[in-house]
Amino acid sequence: MKCGGNTCTSYPCTYHGCNGKELLPVVCSHCEKHFCLAHRHQDAHECEKLEVPKPRMAATQQLVKEIVESKKSAPARGRRGARNSETAAKVALMKLKLHAVGDKSLPQTERTYFQVFLPKGGTEKSKPIFFCSKWSVGKVVDYAASLASLKNNNNILTAKKLRLCHPLSGEALQMDSTLESWVSNTECPLYNGGNVILEYLDNDCKGVDDVNSYFGSP
Repeated sequence: MKCGGNTCTSYPCTYHGCNGKELLPVVCSHCEKHFCLAHRHQDAHECEKLEVPKPRMAATQQLVKEIVESKKSAPARGRRGARNSETAAKVALMKLKLHAVGDKSLPQTERTYFQVFLPKGGTEKSKPIFFCSKWSVGKVVDYAASLASLKNNNNILTAKKLRLCHPLSGEALQMDSTLESWVSNTECPLYNGGNVILEYLDNDCKGVDDVNSYFGSP
């Protein structure tokens, strides 16, 4: 700014249609023209040096953005589904505690409650039972079979085996694993208050195919 006598130098905005002036120079570092504060940015004064993304590049950037967003949302949906299952199990647990059968001598802290869906073809569809969390899956199967009056030929080599299966994957649980290890499993847990499936399987069968057929209306 230069002032001499009664005159003072000002810097007019060169953006078309703008009559703004500044006492200090506001110069665009790209096109090197003077602008007012309102038009000092490249996009504001439609700078001739402003690089506009080409249509193909813009489309590619948008596609990449959509892919990234979809990948972010996928695990979120998974976590949301897991939280829903856990919440449903907590609600069901309150009801199961009122009706479940089991060993009354078990301490409350060691009890794990399930709605046990029984083998197809029987007269009873399911039974609420509580088990000791420290028991092996094999002992859980034997105890459930006893309470539900199911035929249990697990000690006969060639007979179909009564197996406990996961309610989501249908996978037959390892007989020597503990109930506690499945409840604390972080990837595919069993929920205290949730469902399990009891079914007769051939020796070479890894689980049940259609888990939804057990939970649907009769």
